Amino acid sequence: MPESIDWPRTHPPKRRRRRFFLIIAVLAGIFFGGWTSLFYYVDVLWFGSLGYGDVFWKTIRVQSGIFTAFAAATFLILYGSFLALKREYLPDLPSGQTIMVGGQPLRLPVEPVLRLIALVISLAIAIATGASMIAEWPTLALFWYAPHATGGVADPIFGRPLNFFLFTLPAWQLLAGWLLTLAVITCLLAILFIIITGGAGALAGRRRSYVPLPWRGLSIAFAFLLLVLAMRVYLGRFERLFEDHTIFGGVTYTDAHVMLTGMLIVCAALVLGAAIAVANAITLPRGSWLVAAVLPAAVCYLPLQIVGWYVNSFVVKPNELVRERPYITHNIELTRQAYGLDRVSQREFPAETDVAAADPANNQATLQNIRLWDWRALQDTLRQIQEIRTYYDFPDIDIDRYEIDGTTREVMLGARELNVEKLPESSRNWINEKLIYTHGYGITMNPVNGFTPEGLPTLMLSNMPVQSTVRSLTVKRPEIYFGELTNTDVYVKTRQKEFNYPQGETNNLNSYEGNGGIVLGRFLRRIIIALNRGDLAKLPFSDDVNQDSRLLMRRNLRDRVSALAPFLTYDPDPYIVLGDDGRLSWIMDGFTVSDSYPYSNHYHLGDNSINYMRNSVKVVIDAYDGTTTFYVFDTEDPIIAAYRRIFPSLFKDAALMPSGLRKHVRYPELLLKLQAEVYGLYHMTDPEAFYNREDLWTVATEVGMSERGEQTTQPMQPNFVLMKLPGESGVEFVEILPFTPANRNNLIGWIAGRSDGAQYGTSVVYDFPKTRLVDGPLQIEARIDQNAQLSGQLTLWNQQGSHVRRGALLVIPSGRALLYAEPIYLQAERSPMPELRLVVLALQDRLAYGPNFESAMAALFGGAASSMSASTTSGGTVPAEAAHRASPSTVPQPAADLNALIAEAARDLADYQRLTAEGKLAEAGQKLEDLKRALDKLNKLPR
Repeated sequence: MPESIDWPRTHPPKRRRRRFFLIIAVLAGIFFGGWTSLFYYVDVLWFGSLGYGDVFWKTIRVQSGIFTAFAAATFLILYGSFLALKREYLPDLPSGQTIMVGGQPLRLPVEPVLRLIALVISLAIAIATGASMIAEWPTLALFWYAPHATGGVADPIFGRPLNFFLFTLPAWQLLAGWLLTLAVITCLLAILFIIITGGAGALAGRRRSYVPLPWRGLSIAFAFLLLVLAMRVYLGRFERLFEDHTIFGGVTYTDAHVMLTGMLIVCAALVLGAAIAVANAITLPRGSWLVAAVLPAAVCYLPLQIVGWYVNSFVVKPNELVRERPYITHNIELTRQAYGLDRVSQREFPAETDVAAADPANNQATLQNIRLWDWRALQDTLRQIQEIRTYYDFPDIDIDRYEIDGTTREVMLGARELNVEKLPESSRNWINEKLIYTHGYGITMNPVNGFTPEGLPTLMLSNMPVQSTVRSLTVKRPEIYFGELTNTDVYVKTRQKEFNYPQGETNNLNSYEGNGGIVLGRFLRRIIIALNRGDLAKLPFSDDVNQDSRLLMRRNLRDRVSALAPFLTYDPDPYIVLGDDGRLSWIMDGFTVSDSYPYSNHYHLGDNSINYMRNSVKVVIDAYDGTTTFYVFDTEDPIIAAYRRIFPSLFKDAALMPSGLRKHVRYPELLLKLQAEVYGLYHMTDPEAFYNREDLWTVATEVGMSERGEQTTQPMQPNFVLMKLPGESGVEFVEILPFTPANRNNLIGWIAGRSDGAQYGTSVVYDFPKTRLVDGPLQIEARIDQNAQLSGQLTLWNQQGSHVRRGALLVIPSGRALLYAEPIYLQAERSPMPELRLVVLALQDRLAYGPNFESAMAALFGGAASSMSASTTSGGTVPAEAAHRASPSTVPQPAADLNALIAEAARDLADYQRLTAEGKLAEAGQKLEDLKRALDKLNKLPR
């Protein structure tokens, strides 16, 4: 019997084996590379169709450069480490050891197997690392392209410029994390070689009491690890500026006097340890020297922690305010800068309580634009009266201001989008979804407090085709190909006519006339596009598609802007705008954010934690052809300045925005909500007040409705108001949000974000007197519930068959007082369409109500009695005599035809009796109210 058994040589010779693997690699490269090329090819066409081809290629160059650099460096470090370690341990490497298995000896080719495994693992890790680093391309691109200026704002601890923290430090942190991973892998590889070579004797069957282990390779790898840890500790000193503590954020007294210096010492100790490890590799390697390499850092680290604990516990805590005062000041100043609160002006607001303080005569613009349509109620109503067909939807309601008959009015707009998910199942096919039902159509517009006698919105723009009741409002291009619900690709300029809108028994059809989208071209190009978009079975073989047809892709607004500029954060609520040219456009707010602004506290924005935010960009997307333009509105933002340097063709100056769109930009809701949250704490600029939380504010809460229709309390949302700010002369479109003291319901102040003219982007905070109690939204809601007449009526309405729906309570400054307004709707259980039944208005010491806005205003300012019955006041303004005198006065009644009123009352009575007999109590109750109104009118006629 032979002494050993070699592995059977059934595999091909080395040359054939290499050729086989080379062919497999080439085929795999062709497959994956070809698929990736298809994806990139369509993206090239899409970016080019928008005029941003250079943006695409610049991004690809940056990403490919990052992938190549990190993948190559990772492979070289890992595989180079393996080769170096293998060479070091080659004499002891068991390249052909024999072991006994089942009584039979087997020869193990260890060295070739290890080499193959190392090659494969190194390649895999290199590719994975390069791919992961592609996701971090904005960080590395900002580091590479941003100006590394030394002037400007500097942090108060290290004296470093702002660009260092925004651009340089994040890149160094990324590199340090990458190097630390490689260092750990290299150390594990060295340990693996020690295990293999140290166990060679055992594998060979040798029995020795002591087997010396070769430590040279591990010593070099360990030195590399210690150097990377030293780098991490050094960078960690700067990261102390971003740490949030219980009272404030940033460097503390203990950090400044102990930890920062101590971390430098630990860093030096780690470098010393690395030198010891290298010396161990050069001289006779011993394992004990590796332990000695760690000792300097450990000896420094443990005393540092003890000293830091002692200083914090016995020096800082007993005199915390005194010790931390300068560092609290740093945190206040830089946090306010990071969130733009240093741009907020502060004023006093008297919040007086009497009617005269509201000054209705000089605040008519404010009073005439009080928003009584709750956006949710309006959305439900529009879905009933303006969807026309089930496949249309109004995904959102937007608030804006427009010039109407020479007067600026606050209005609400809804875009009628097409939702292919709502098409009948019988119509859900490729031709309908891709070629025919391609777009939504038109918008609705109504004044924020306009109601018909039936409680429906007074529509200035409505129906299909779009009808306008205002001469200056004209929609010349009503088709909506790009919007919030346009989530599918469509093909336009085909032989199929596109559905435009329903028209009687037929449909109005049209064809796309724009230049947006990708030209499909000839058959090969069409095949490539079909492969990319998943339309291979339909698109190449469709007779309706020709070479002039176009593909409209990424039609959803959020997908579109995220593909073009993924490095920006976007407001989730785009809003529709009707331009002076009659075209529809969407405007989205874009933000630059960071989590590395020095000495600034972190706050949550969605799923991200940030400590810096700027509304630097407004994005305009044409609803018809998809043209997307980025306008820079904050030239002082260093982050957007860096991105403009990277992509000069992507961004345009704000001055280039068309005037018809420029007058509709607004202060972003997302920014105001975050600023209000930060301002609640950081309006206290005195360190002592800040430390004691003496004047902590929170955003006011209101009564809202949960998804199940139950009442709940929730923070108020920003409210857009067209008003004259106290102390200002002109009417402005502002966004306001009130504050209450922490854990209290009374108001303490309010913040207003300004949107018009030279004041755009600034904000102002009005402080209330701290010696006077000003009712908050919850207290006003309680007053409504405690009013005997209102409470009884609401209880009556909330019977079976109908329910009361309360709109958002608005808090609107008027003159020197606060005006509270809440619409109340009645909604039948079987009908999703709410109708306005009451308007409640209140001042600090007075509450009035009426079935419509005019009667409620007359009751509040004109001295008329509050009533549930129909208003007898016509027009949309406060009666002139009441506006000037703010005292009780009678309101002139319009003349009415006696016979018409009698006939109206008779009809209401007949309808009431019929509906009662049919068991339709909610509708019957409404008719009874109509009958009461008619009788009231008859009683007030002159006799």
